[in-house]
Amino acid sequence: MKVCVPTSGQGGYDDMVSEHFGRAPTYTVVDTESGNVNVISNKSEHMGGSGKPPEQIAQTGAQVLVCSGLGPRAIGMFESYGIEVYVGAQGSARQAVDMWLAGKLQMASDQNACKEHRH
Repeated sequence: MKVCVPTSGQGGYDDMVSEHFGRAPTYTVVDTESGNVNVISNKSEHMGGSGKPPEQIAQTGAQVLVCSGLGPRAIGMFESYGIEVYVGAQGSARQAVDMWLAGKLQMASDQNACKEHRH
């Protein structure tokens, strides 16, 4: 299964979870079965490019997004792509994926979405 984590640089699995999902400099995609790790740059409109982050992440084949938090509109976009979203991740990308695998993260919902992103 491919799990995506918004990260703060090019450190891959050892990079830190970015606190701001849409403005994360990179997205680290981990294949939990093969162990492959791929880091992609955030080229969305938030970073001067085009498209929305969920569109870019969907193109990686990720089935799960694990993040610190995100707004309700992004949650809805991920749902439209069939990508499950879990919030509450912290530490490194490795720690975030481990938290998800251990069932320690909450599935994202309107109730736990970032309040400042209700637009």
